[in-house]
Amino acid sequence: MSLVLEPPPPPLSKSKTGAPLKRCFASIRTALPPPNHRFRASRFPLHPTSSSRPTVTVVLKTEKEKNAVTEQKDPPVRIVAVVGQGSVSPLKCTPWEEVMMHTAKRLKWVDEGYEMVVFTDNFHQSNDQTAMDLQKELACADILLVVAVTNQDSVKWIGTNSGNIPNVICFESDPGLVNKLGGSYVHSEMKGSIFDKVVGISQLKKTDETKEVVQTVSEAWDRCNSDDIRFCLLVIINAYIQPVPILKNLRSKGFSTLNCMVKNCGPQILDCLMDPNCRKALQCLNKCSPVDQVCNYRCIASFESPKLEAFSLCVLQKNNCLDLDAKIPEKPYVQPIFKFRGKDLCHETAEDLFVGWLGSLDWSWRVVAGQNPAYDQFPCQYQLFYRGKAKGSFWYEPVFQVKTLEGELVWRRRKYRVKRANVPGTFYFSVLDNGVVSNEYWTIVDVSEDFSWGLFHYHGAARVAGQSYTGAVLVSPDGTYPKQIQSNRLSSALEKCGIKEWELYTVDNCACQDPPLGIPEGSSLHSMLDAKDQSWSSV
Repeated sequence: MSLVLEPPPPPLSKSKTGAPLKRCFASIRTALPPPNHRFRASRFPLHPTSSSRPTVTVVLKTEKEKNAVTEQKDPPVRIVAVVGQGSVSPLKCTPWEEVMMHTAKRLKWVDEGYEMVVFTDNFHQSNDQTAMDLQKELACADILLVVAVTNQDSVKWIGTNSGNIPNVICFESDPGLVNKLGGSYVHSEMKGSIFDKVVGISQLKKTDETKEVVQTVSEAWDRCNSDDIRFCLLVIINAYIQPVPILKNLRSKGFSTLNCMVKNCGPQILDCLMDPNCRKALQCLNKCSPVDQVCNYRCIASFESPKLEAFSLCVLQKNNCLDLDAKIPEKPYVQPIFKFRGKDLCHETAEDLFVGWLGSLDWSWRVVAGQNPAYDQFPCQYQLFYRGKAKGSFWYEPVFQVKTLEGELVWRRRKYRVKRANVPGTFYFSVLDNGVVSNEYWTIVDVSEDFSWGLFHYHGAARVAGQSYTGAVLVSPDGTYPKQIQSNRLSSALEKCGIKEWELYTVDNCACQDPPLGIPEGSSLHSMLDAKDQSWSSV
C-alpha cells in the first residue's frame, strides 16, 4: 500500500459551452438518480497530536485503486428529443411523448451516462422558461431527435437553435428541418425522414460507415418498436460520439479474422459456400448491419441448415474468429413471483408453473405476445417444458413458425437445457442455436392461480456472436388474451420488467396447422401442481 497526497477535488468540469456537466434538468425526464461519472476513493483524515497544527488530509490507496482512479469514464451523452404536441406513434397509438420518455428510461439500462430529456413542441406557445430550458439543453446536446414536428413556428425555432448540434435526426417531421450525422448534412428525397434514401452528404465524403449507419437506422426505425427506437440512438452514439460496448460486433477484424477462419475452418467454409441454403444465409447476413439482431436472426431462421450450423460452430463457437464476448445484461432487474396460491414458491412448484398445461394439452403454454422484436415476433409459438429422464434434468423446447425471406412458412424447434438458479422462480437456460451457444437467465414474473396466463422474462447473450438481449413473453393455454385477465395485475407484472403493454407484439396464432410437438419418451411432467386439476379453468 502506498501513500498518495491528493489535493481537494477540482471544480466541476465544463462542457464545450461552458455549462457544468452535471446539471439539473427542468424539463420532462425519467425519475432516475443522476449517474456516478467518476470513481472517488475514500478519504482518511490524519489528525496530529498537537492541536496547534493544522489538519492534513491524505488518501490511502492500493495500486489497484490508483489505477482505477486514473481510468477516465466516457463523458455523459446528452440527447434532446422534441416531439409534436399531441402526436401519436404507430406503437398501438401511444403518444410519442410517452414513447420517448420510456426510451429515456431504457437507455439507462445500457449506460447510466446516457442522459435524454423530452420536450413537446408547444414551447413557443408556453412561458419563456420552457423555451429557455430547451435552449440550455440544446447548447450541450450531442443528439437532437425530432419526431412528428410539423408546426411551422416549431420548425423555425428548432432550425434557429440547433445549428451547433453535431447529430440532428428527424422522423415524420417537416422536410424543412436540417438533418446531420457527425456534423455532416444528410439530404433525402423523401419527405419527413432523413433515412429513406440518402442522396448526398455535404462537407465530408460519403463513407461506407455513414452509408451503413443510414441503412441500419432507417431499417430499424421502420420496424416501429421500442427496442429499435432505442437501437437507432445507440447506433448513432456508437458511430459518432463514443463506443457502445453492446454494439462492438464487427464483421471482420482484418487479417486475424481471415487467418483464423482459413486455418481452423476451411472445410466448413467450403461446404457452406457449396450449399445453396448456407450460401443464401451468408449473403443475407452480409446485407445486415452486424449489430442488427432482428435482421441477422431473420436470415438465420430463414436459411438454417446443417451446413450453416457447422460453419457457425467452427468459426464462431469453437474458434471465436471475430474475437467477441457479449455478456448477459444485468438490467432491468426483475423479481420473480414469491408466492403461488398463498404458499412460498419452491423450485418444484416453479418448474410446475413452466410445465403448465402439458399433459392436459399437447403443450405447456402458447405465446400470446412478446416484447423482443428479434425473437418474440414469430407466429404460432408453442412452449414445451418437461422433466427429463436424468435426475434433476429439466428441458424447454419452443416450437414456432417462420415466414422465410422467400415467403415460405416453415416450422422451427430449439432445445434448451434448464437449470435452477439460487432463487425459486429463476432459471439458467442454454441452447445451441445454429452452431452458436446462447445463455439466458429466465424469471417467472407471474402466473395466475387458475393457469389462465403467465408472464416470463429473460436476459440473454450469444457470447461469441457479440449479441446480448432481453425480452418477455405473455402466455396462455390457447394463445389468446384471457377473457378475464386481471389488467391491473398484468400491468404490475409488466412494470416489474420495465415493459409497457404497448411494447408487446401480438403473436399471429391464426394458421398453426400440424405443429411438430411431442416430448421424449420417458419424460415426466408435474411434481406439485397440475393444470388439469383446475376444474374452474377451461380452454
